[in-house]
Amino acid sequence: MAIVKPFKGLRPPKEFVAELACLPYDVMNSQEAAQMAQGKPKSLLHVTRAEIDLPAGIDEHSDYVYQKSKENFRAFIQKGWLVQDSEPYYYIYAQRMGNHIQYGIVACAHIDDYFNGIIRKHELTRPDKELDRTHIINITNANVEPVFFAYKAVAEIDQIVDNWTKQHSPDYDFVAEDGFGHTLWTITDKNLIKKLGELFATKVPYTYVADGHHRTAAAAIVGKQRREQNPNHTGNEEYNYFMAVHFPDNQLKIIDYNRLVKDLNGLSKEQVIDKLKKHFDIENKGKEIYSPNKLHNFSMYLDNDWYSLTAKSHTYNDNDPLECLDVNVISKYVLDEIFGIKDLRRDKRVDFVGGIRGLGELKKRVDTADWAAAFALYPVSMEQLIRIADTGNIMPPKTTWFEPKLRSGLVIHLLD
Repeated sequence: MAIVKPFKGLRPPKEFVAELACLPYDVMNSQEAAQMAQGKPKSLLHVTRAEIDLPAGIDEHSDYVYQKSKENFRAFIQKGWLVQDSEPYYYIYAQRMGNHIQYGIVACAHIDDYFNGIIRKHELTRPDKELDRTHIINITNANVEPVFFAYKAVAEIDQIVDNWTKQHSPDYDFVAEDGFGHTLWTITDKNLIKKLGELFATKVPYTYVADGHHRTAAAAIVGKQRREQNPNHTGNEEYNYFMAVHFPDNQLKIIDYNRLVKDLNGLSKEQVIDKLKKHFDIENKGKEIYSPNKLHNFSMYLDNDWYSLTAKSHTYNDNDPLECLDVNVISKYVLDEIFGIKDLRRDKRVDFVGGIRGLGELKKRVDTADWAAAFALYPVSMEQLIRIADTGNIMPPKTTWFEPKLRSGLVIHLLD
């Protein structure tokens, strides 16, 4: 069963939160981070992307950048831009995107749950990215950014969250520059805090990394290293835990993650369509943007026209957790077989676009002649993600896109 623990959150005063809270470090490059933080000295990007305060062109993984992160983080605390709560609490974090609202519980997860499989993964991690996040955690001595967890919904937990958010005023409530709303409540009732811990320990057998596999792995690595370095280790130290926002699965929506191909691999438009007919039923949808309407249905944009591609039954197996995935269908029967793209992680002839940008972004990038064709997929379901994780399988690269992204800086977890 899942271990979750309240903690003494390091948080901004209410009047600073809208400026301080920022998008996660990995959804932007250095130039974009600098633009987002321009005129915002309290933006946490000065900690998570500290290269923006150093000469342009500096290696973002250099020791100078990590030291600047540490320096800026300490300054935020010294200036009172971040203040630690006096008692350990759970926090409720609500995100609003249009009419959709999802409520998560900010709590500490245990690194043992990561190593023993209670925390389940669905993506591979890269050692270089793990090392980068490990450096950040060690040098700041904190989980500055949360990870995004899901769990199978529990009615009693939902009821506690519903009651608390209706009966108490939030600590924070603001709309970020991207139009998404962020609201946070602090659960201060000791009986409820105890009850929530008991519910996770008895009703939640597993939690699932939805977004933030590298941060999760890095937090576990740091905790393990500190155990090994501490001859007086007891198991109660704060470094045994890391910060995650736990969302019930029935509130989450996964957004499509789409593909672009750089060229037609020496084929004409007619030849591409002819090859596709072997594995797909094809319908020309004309000039209007066409979105996939169910699993195993795709859309293609090619030479100013949109097409519906419905996969034939031999291309997938709905009884197999991996072979039912549309990302595997498009990879095997389109990207590989037709366009010769075999390594999605390294081949520069393929690119990926999160569905939050809309299918109009695919059209624009093909129309500018930078890319030859685009393929849109129906979103993966939470049921599919959990099935993959439960069976110990790994999803292909760029399969899931969660939105809204968690804002960094609403709550920070210190490791001592």
